[in-house]
Amino acid sequence: RRRSTRTSPPRSRSDAEERRAAAPRVPLQEEPRGEGAGAAHAQAPAQGGARLGQAHLGLGAMQRRDVRLRREYLYRKSLEAKEQALLTRKRQLKEALDSDKPIPTELRKDAHELKRDLALDDPDEHKSNVLDDEYASAGVTDPRILITTSHDPSSKLTQFLKELRLVFPNCHRMNRGGTSMKELVDVTKGEGFTDLMIVHETRGKPDGLIVSHMPNGPTAYFNLSNTILRHDIEGTVNMPEVFPHLIFENFSTPLGKRVSTVLKHLFPVCRADSTRVVSCVNREDYVSFRHHVYKKQSHNTVDLLELGPRFEMKLYQVKLGTPEQAEAENEWVLRPYMNTAKKRKVL
Repeated sequence: RRRSTRTSPPRSRSDAEERRAAAPRVPLQEEPRGEGAGAAHAQAPAQGGARLGQAHLGLGAMQRRDVRLRREYLYRKSLEAKEQALLTRKRQLKEALDSDKPIPTELRKDAHELKRDLALDDPDEHKSNVLDDEYASAGVTDPRILITTSHDPSSKLTQFLKELRLVFPNCHRMNRGGTSMKELVDVTKGEGFTDLMIVHETRGKPDGLIVSHMPNGPTAYFNLSNTILRHDIEGTVNMPEVFPHLIFENFSTPLGKRVSTVLKHLFPVCRADSTRVVSCVNREDYVSFRHHVYKKQSHNTVDLLELGPRFEMKLYQVKLGTPEQAEAENEWVLRPYMNTAKKRKVL
């Protein structure tokens, strides 16, 4: 093939190239040589590395502190279980001796040691309770609650969240967004909140509630049903901001008392002249949540007006920890066979 000898016309310079060619050239600075060269290059990275190391050191110290507090809390909880078991054995032996009945078979081996301990102390006077550690500041400082929803909430769940924020005093609402559960718990602990509440939904209907006490638990999981918002109730009045009175009815079992303790510590101590009333009534293990305000018409007549919202709660799990701790021990879990035992009431 014959090669083409045609040449392209010379390309004219652009304005930018001409300006770069006309600009004065600045000589490059020579790099330092000798012993000080390495120090000059390493000074800036060393300073940045020091700041980064201090940040990592502070974060590691906080994590170690949380682990240490968690370990101490679990140790106190295990000691409480052992002491409660010992008190139960002492109480059984005392009842058998007082009623002139035979000593139970499982107590005969340690009967002499238990008798000696009974002569020194009274089992009813020395009951240790880990609740003193979990709610040590109850009644001294008012609780602060952070309430939020699941990811991508519907408009109805958002409205339900706003109404719950009005029910609980000192409650702060947070838009969840893409915040993970661990980040949410870290924010709750870092900002000094005492409790975390998370509301869930299914197809636009609120059907789940998580109540977690900070910093070590417990965490109670509830199913919600028959949820009626405040604006769907006829005859509602303006909601006062005073602290409410609390009514807890029919919580007789140890688990029921545990649940009532978790719920009642969400509210601060009210004044005697408060007109708000929040009631939690247990009916066949379903907790009916109601919110009212009363007005005295005469010395023996009171008008009760509902404020809302209203809903039913069904407990299905109590965990000894915070929501992000998958390895936390379960205090109680609702099993499938428990739904068929109609005579057995857990609360």
